[in-house]
Amino acid sequence: MERAIALAAREPGMHNKFLLVRWLSGWLFAVALLIAGQPSLAQPDVNAPGPAIPLATAEQRGPVDAYIRARRAYEQEAETYWQLVADKRRARFAKRRNQEPIELGDYVLTQPPVYSGPPRPPGYVPPRRDPAEPPLPIPVVADFLRAAAKQFHFVPDRPNSEVEFKRAYAKAATTAGLTKDQAVRIYAFETGGNGTYDVQAGLTSRRKDARAISAAIGYNQLLSTNTVGLLAEHGDKFVKTLREPLTRLAENQRNAMEQKIAALRRMIAFSRTVPNAWKEHDKLAKTTQGGMGIHAAVLDRDIGPLLQTQKLLDSVLFARMKGHARPLTAAELELMNFTGDGNGIDMVLMPQDLRERVPTSNFFQRNGYERNPIARRTGTVAALVAAIETKMDYASQAQGAKELAEAF
Repeated sequence: MERAIALAAREPGMHNKFLLVRWLSGWLFAVALLIAGQPSLAQPDVNAPGPAIPLATAEQRGPVDAYIRARRAYEQEAETYWQLVADKRRARFAKRRNQEPIELGDYVLTQPPVYSGPPRPPGYVPPRRDPAEPPLPIPVVADFLRAAAKQFHFVPDRPNSEVEFKRAYAKAATTAGLTKDQAVRIYAFETGGNGTYDVQAGLTSRRKDARAISAAIGYNQLLSTNTVGLLAEHGDKFVKTLREPLTRLAENQRNAMEQKIAALRRMIAFSRTVPNAWKEHDKLAKTTQGGMGIHAAVLDRDIGPLLQTQKLLDSVLFARMKGHARPLTAAELELMNFTGDGNGIDMVLMPQDLRERVPTSNFFQRNGYERNPIARRTGTVAALVAAIETKMDYASQAQGAKELAEAF
């Protein structure tokens, strides 16, 4: 606006300048009121940073007005769609609790709406109605290690080689009742077949511009929230497992293990300072140094395999509890690892004819779906399962996956 006033001030005639400034001010105020009434736009192309431009001419206003109208219509359609997805999901969960059959009509059968209006005009940055808090920075392995040492006096006992960790993981998985096929194919899918025990999501490639995209680490990509939850629920079991070989260890090894167990107990106690709920574990993991430090346990050659195995075992037991009698295929287990047990079992229990017709959007929140290229690209549950199987087949041929298979 200041720029528009400055331009107007260059014209001769004080009266004309005054009228022009009043016209610009009134029009900009009306546009501001119109924009303020728009919902917060979730699409990346809407909120991308860029220099704002003064809207002073009809040539500039036309594209902006058309864009706002199209975005408003799209957002209304999208909100209606995703609300219906949420309503149907709640109804399905209720039916399953009551042991009622799930039918085709219990799902939304259309694909999510896609914005097809005019693109955002160059330089136009729509304001948010409710500005979101800036996202927390994503910590990396070095951050987890520093927090663990400071908060719990814990330094992970890291393996001497990748093969050593794979053998420990294979032993833990076999003891838990997981199959080689399940463990190897999930490792292949999650890491591309060559992931290391400390690989973090987004850093699997060696590109110079690679960056962490989440706190997920390891063979089946445990989130920091997962680690907090697993220690809160199964920590006593992990301690018992670590204590079993104590009497067979040499004195120096026994002392080191005792110190590790003591640190693990401190982490378990911290994980239990909040109610046993995902939301509380997520907050602890992402907003406290203690929660960040707990995630370093995934890197320990004794504790890490127990944590990663337990995550998959929990899904197997959940499926069994929900009436799924036969063993889960690796792809089905990945569905549960991929979308969470509640949504995953919904797909696992679905007969093939429904899988062919039900869109994958039924098993995601809107933001998660829009950030997930596999879910968007595949369209239906059957196509999603096929895509997972295809990637598992390919990545299982990588050297890292072969080494894990040999460790069994």
